[in-house]
Amino acid sequence: MSEKKKPDAVVYDEESGTYNAALLPYASGVGAPKISTPDITSWKQNNISKVNHEIKSQFDQLKAQYDAMTKKFNDNQLVYGAKFSFEPIVGETYHLYQNNDGHFLSVIAPNECRWDHVGTYRLSSEKLWEEID
Repeated sequence: MSEKKKPDAVVYDEESGTYNAALLPYASGVGAPKISTPDITSWKQNNISKVNHEIKSQFDQLKAQYDAMTKKFNDNQLVYGAKFSFEPIVGETYHLYQNNDGHFLSVIAPNECRWDHVGTYRLSSEKLWEEID
């Protein structure tokens, strides 16, 4: 079977045997404008930069929260692991010292004694020790 070849300007679908130029989503005529893809390299670079900045900001916030939580955990481990023979009162300030036997908690201020001062802490209502600067 020898079919006559259609010219390039004619849009003919050989599978269905129909002319389908009107059904195409793009212009197919000889005088149709050139189909070209826009150069989006600069758009991509700008948005990649913005996205990377946003993700880095979120990462830095999470890291700061993690560091604060780790410090709070370590402070509580240190104070709860210290020796003290009294029941601390919520909201009161206590001082943590270190001697040869380890850490101990006291109500005596650092300027009133000669022990090695480690830190000053307050017991919160959640029973967490918060360091006071």
